[in-house]
Amino acid sequence: MKKIFLLLAAVSLAGCVSTKSTLKNVDDNAPNLQLKDNAFVIEQVSTDPKYGYDPDYPINLFYLNTRSEEKNPKRFFEALAGPNGEKLFYSRVDTCCPFPSDKTEMGAGLLDVYEVRWVGIKRPLRLYINIYSKGVLMAPMGFTIKNSSNTTTP
Repeated sequence: MKKIFLLLAAVSLAGCVSTKSTLKNVDDNAPNLQLKDNAFVIEQVSTDPKYGYDPDYPINLFYLNTRSEEKNPKRFFEALAGPNGEKLFYSRVDTCCPFPSDKTEMGAGLLDVYEVRWVGIKRPLRLYINIYSKGVLMAPMGFTIKNSSNTTTP
């Protein structure tokens, strides 16, 4: 229900805000996301310090359809670990940053903001996730990619 309200608010604001997206890393030609053991297959760590940490450079998790809004972040985090292989703990803490999208009925999408922790981190990291657009999927700087033997099936 909160998502619907926020989408309606985003559409309402569209008259006051530019209809041009500020997202910099959307790529409709990016390879389709692949699953292995209910986790996304990630093959590289980003070298861009903005990737995932800046709302203009979100982690784009469009996979099959936008109805996977809760599954796709879980599939993403299941593929990652902390800098030394630590188990991640994450939760969605906010929704922000409306942008135009042809992948929603309302014509606008929102980014989800997640806080991520692991044992030993001093303060949580905030990552911006976009389930409405495609892009090359990578691990943000500061994270590692789980190997296939560590990937778990929920």
